Amino acid sequence: MERIQRILGFALVLYFLGVHEVMAQKTRLRYADEQMDLMNYHHALEMYAKAYEKKPVYGTAKKVAMAHEKLKDYDQAYNWWKNVLAFDESNQEDQIQLLRTAEITGNLAEAKALLQAKGVASEGLEVSTWDESRASRKLKVENLKELNSSESDFFLVEDKQGNRFFVSDRGESYSKKMPGIRIDGRNKFFSPEFSSQTERQYFSVFKQDQKGIISRVFSQVPGTLGFSDPSFDTKDSLMFYSVTRSFTKVKKNRNITVQPEIYYSRISPNGNLEGFYPFPYNDSINYAVMHPFVDEEFRRLYFSSDMPGGFGGYDLYYSEYDENMSFGNPINLGSIVNTKGDENYPYRNGKKFFFTSTGHKGLGGMDIFEANFTPFLINSVVNLGSPINSRVDDFAFREDRNRTLYFSSNRKGGLGLDDIYMAKEMHKHFLARVVDCDGNLIMTDYSANLKIKPQAITIPSFRNSKGELLAQLESESDFALHISKPGYFSVKDESISTKGFSGDTLKRSYVLKPIPYQLPLYLDIVYYDLDKFVIRKDAMPVLDKLSELMNRFSFLDLLVASHTDSRASDEYNIRLSNNRAKAITEYLGTKGINANRVRLEWFGEGKLVNDCGNDKPCPEPKHQLNRRSELVLEAFPDPTIQYEIPEELKGMDFCDPEKIFEEIQEEIKNLPSIYFDFDKDMLRSIQQKDLERTASMLKRMPNLMLQIEGHTDQSGTEHYNNQMLSVRRAKSVIDYLNTRGISQYQIKSAWFGESSPQ
Repeated sequence: MERIQRILGFALVLYFLGVHEVMAQKTRLRYADEQMDLMNYHHALEMYAKAYEKKPVYGTAKKVAMAHEKLKDYDQAYNWWKNVLAFDESNQEDQIQLLRTAEITGNLAEAKALLQAKGVASEGLEVSTWDESRASRKLKVENLKELNSSESDFFLVEDKQGNRFFVSDRGESYSKKMPGIRIDGRNKFFSPEFSSQTERQYFSVFKQDQKGIISRVFSQVPGTLGFSDPSFDTKDSLMFYSVTRSFTKVKKNRNITVQPEIYYSRISPNGNLEGFYPFPYNDSINYAVMHPFVDEEFRRLYFSSDMPGGFGGYDLYYSEYDENMSFGNPINLGSIVNTKGDENYPYRNGKKFFFTSTGHKGLGGMDIFEANFTPFLINSVVNLGSPINSRVDDFAFREDRNRTLYFSSNRKGGLGLDDIYMAKEMHKHFLARVVDCDGNLIMTDYSANLKIKPQAITIPSFRNSKGELLAQLESESDFALHISKPGYFSVKDESISTKGFSGDTLKRSYVLKPIPYQLPLYLDIVYYDLDKFVIRKDAMPVLDKLSELMNRFSFLDLLVASHTDSRASDEYNIRLSNNRAKAITEYLGTKGINANRVRLEWFGEGKLVNDCGNDKPCPEPKHQLNRRSELVLEAFPDPTIQYEIPEELKGMDFCDPEKIFEEIQEEIKNLPSIYFDFDKDMLRSIQQKDLERTASMLKRMPNLMLQIEGHTDQSGTEHYNNQMLSVRRAKSVIDYLNTRGISQYQIKSAWFGESSPQ
């Protein structure tokens, strides 16, 4: 009987011990759950681990995995999700979490093999795949070692003086194992020494001045423990920031949770913070308000909060404020930006809005996203991709006045738990405006070929919405650009170089100048004897001069238009004018001019210069004027050729083709002097040939102006010479040219009498 009593007593002891252990296990788990809700992840993890050690079950294993994820310890999270997968109760959600942490830690192949062994096709699970090709920009990322420590350092901003401000929990450390939790808050009871979330120092703002000296900035808010997220209103000399205050009861209620708030302070001339003013929508007992960003242009304060009415987790809001620091009601940025996850660290730069999110599809952990910004709408959210984002946490994006990018990350290879990184473009931006002679931007119908030297490898280029030409240039390199458009001179620029270029955008402007096809630069006339096509001696000096010019200037060709008088039949005269044109070609050939540079036209008697038509009696000098070949020296004669600007004319303004005419005229003094007999104003027959040449020039060059000056000798009275004779002589030249179809608008006249002798 006594033995039975002892057995029963021992059984009761075991029973009560078991009940006590079960109760203790439940209490431990409830306590750990409470710590998770309070974001005391480190302490919660210890409780979960002890509970799992006592009783390894599915639910506890899953909570351990989730606690590791909250602490951003993705390697341990992956190992624990593998433990979770070993339980029969595991489900598809667990499989997705396994793949997600495997992706972050680089164990995706192993995770897929584990799922395949369990008969699960990983391809059917919704999880993003890390892809290095997602790199959106060619950036060189460097650890900002001068600011980083062995602890958590993040969130770099500059003030208007160029001082750098960042957040750190450096100092005496109680734990260096866990990555940073970047919020000091949601604690019921605070230790004055360290954060129960990280078991390290509370976060504080630090300043690096322009001499590189780092010092701690102290919050003016009483009871401040956590102090972070500085943002500046430079116009009003204000600094906004997040703080977590230390207090343990409200109206004698000790069961409270204290969360971050936003305050702002004045910045004194010596850079110290003066006073403190709360953001009116703080409510540290009910929700967090943090991560302020001041948009000075639109006088808005952007921030992150889990206040009621959001989409889940932390959402982004803004509140407009006026010069009296009166703040409007918070406006949620909406479902395009906010998700069921957390959105933090808002930042606007120009027409772009940046933020951090765990809810948008990312590459792993927290990612940085970019959206298009207008004051009325933020949309088109895209992931910044690598190398800004990584498999782990990337957040707190900023850009300084020199377009250097800064962000924070706990990626591998850093100095501490979180590190500040800087990124600069590996490429420089190239921007070119291609305009016409009037300065109008040419947006289409031209081709651009940009190559890197000396390899001559083509670099992609494109045009933006304005029509400007854009490209990315490698640093410390030389480039060549060729721009072409039908009917325009090509543009070649061999001077493009990023060597020693400290800016980020290399700008150029190019003018596409139209090719002045078949531009007449010089005209002369050679004459023939009756019924002959042999080159006369008086024509040879003209042809010799033309051949000299053609040999010197490769862009010049000759148009030969040959004519006859009206005697003989039309058919005969066509053949004769053709032979006269060929004779010119053969003569120039003896001077080294290829026949393909001579364009021939023949008209027979079809274009007489006077009224000496068939069967009409005319003196021989008038018939002589019709037996001629007009020699027109043309620039850029073939409209099918895409000419380059000739070396001989480099630097000339081709937007004004008359400049070319003036250049050639320096080589040829082409306008003749017409001499009259004593006391006569009638033209000599020999001078009519010179005027024929002048008339032909004016017809082919409508922009050419002719200045006619009438002179006399000193015989006769001054009144007679100045007012009568010189006027009649000038008029006789004008009348002749008028009969040849020359417009009065091309002729200017003046008369000098005997006042300007030669």
